[in-house]
Amino acid sequence: MNSDTRTLVVATGNPGKLAEIRDLLHSLGIELLSLADFEHLEPVEEDALTLEGNAVKKARVVFESTGIPTIADDTGLEVDALGGEPGVFSARYAGPDCEPVANRMKLLAELSDQGNRGARFRTVVALVSDSETITFDGVCEGSITTTERGSMGFGYDALFVPSGSNRTFAEMDSDEKNEISHRGKALRKLRDYLQSPTRR
Repeated sequence: MNSDTRTLVVATGNPGKLAEIRDLLHSLGIELLSLADFEHLEPVEEDALTLEGNAVKKARVVFESTGIPTIADDTGLEVDALGGEPGVFSARYAGPDCEPVANRMKLLAELSDQGNRGARFRTVVALVSDSETITFDGVCEGSITTTERGSMGFGYDALFVPSGSNRTFAEMDSDEKNEISHRGKALRKLRDYLQSPTRR
C-alpha cells in the first residue's frame, strides 16, 4: 500500500469495534470506511481455524470487492480452565447466530465451579492491499469475573478484568481500555507500520 493512501476499509459491521479502531487510528488522518458504507457487502464468514486466518480472509474478501486497502481483525478470549476456549469461536460460543449476552452467560456457566479464572484476549489485525498482506497481534492477560460488571464496551468486556486492574473493560472509558487492550496493542503496531519512514 502506498504511503499516500488516504482511505482504508475496516471489514466490520460491529459499531463498538469500529469506534475503537477509529479512536486508535485517528492520528493518521486516514478516512476509515466500514461494511455499512458499501450496500453490496455482507459480513464474511469466519470459518478459518485461527484468528490470523479469519482476519486475513475478511480483509482479502473486502479488498477484492472494493479495491480499497482493507483492515480486519479477529479476536478470541482464551480461558485457562477451559483449555483455551472459546478462542477462535468466541463470537459464536453459544451458537452461530447468538447474541453477545448468550456468550457471556454460557461462559459464566462453564466457569461456575472453577477456581482458576485466568484468561487472555488475543487479537490479530490484517492489512490487505494490492501489494501486501501483513498481520499484527496483541495480547491482554487478565481474569474472568463471576458476574457482569459495567455498561461500556461490547462482547465479553463486562466479564474481563485486565491484569493490574480491579475493573472490567466495561467499567473503563474508551481511552483507558484502548491504552491496555489487546486490540489497542495490535492497532498501535499497525499505526506505527503505516507511519514508518521506510514506507515513504
